[in-house]
Amino acid sequence: MNFEIEDTYAEAFTGVCVRLIITAEDQKTVDKIAADATATPGTVIGRTESGVEKFLTPDETPDNRPGVLVQFWYNTTNLDKFDKELSFRIRQDILVKPFIKVFDASIDPFDYIDTTEHVGHCGDGYEWTEEIYDRTMIRVPICVPDFYIEQKIGCMKGIMGVNFWYCCNSKEAVLEGGYKALDALMEVDGVCAPFDICSAGSKVETNYPEIGPTTNHPYCPSLKEKLGDESKVEDGIEYIPEIVINALDEKSAKESLKQAIGALDGVEGIVKISAGNYGGNLGKYKFYLKEEVEE
Repeated sequence: MNFEIEDTYAEAFTGVCVRLIITAEDQKTVDKIAADATATPGTVIGRTESGVEKFLTPDETPDNRPGVLVQFWYNTTNLDKFDKELSFRIRQDILVKPFIKVFDASIDPFDYIDTTEHVGHCGDGYEWTEEIYDRTMIRVPICVPDFYIEQKIGCMKGIMGVNFWYCCNSKEAVLEGGYKALDALMEVDGVCAPFDICSAGSKVETNYPEIGPTTNHPYCPSLKEKLGDESKVEDGIEYIPEIVINALDEKSAKESLKQAIGALDGVEGIVKISAGNYGGNLGKYKFYLKEEVEE
């Protein structure tokens, strides 16, 4: 490869995932849902985060319409809290679109969320259930009839925060490399990248705890001169973007790292691959970059 891979590891932690198939009458609406429902990765501020796993053709969906497979993640096993936070996403970003149906796509869930209370009741008590597509669906009457959502949605334990940094010396490398890595991720089942190309790496400690994680200042190129010896930005590196990956299991996490980093080979301007970790204090998972790429 045309870049160095640092001998370090990406640290990750356990999270809970809800996996949904969302369908619409046309691809344009599907694309809009995919963008809106995954727009704000928010577990660092106590909200959900989400990402597109893949887009689906009509022969891959329960109702034979175009669709998208979306993962929604939460970093606690408190399902009551997850239920409420997830409902904000569904009600504001999905239910309001025309002719939408939402289906459970969980694999071996450890528990279920009943969508009646926080989504079904958007029908103001006029909602009802129907047995269609071999599923129990809640039909929510709305002004462009009607919104459907499966009553029981499965919850799965997975891995959050798998990551790598690709250190660059040009703007062009940031964008070309990032989009190649994301395209490669989309080829791996069971993963999503909730931050896409992430420009704002963060750290655990902060001077402003009321706003949550703040900038990982030793790795900010614009602070290199000001920080002096405290800076960890190496000479020749001007940009340190990050790709964050959530995965349903270790196998898919490892494969996604391998494919995404491999996709960067040949991109001019990428100098080094590294990763974020907190000395093993954040989570139980460690993904050693050299092992994953060279395996």
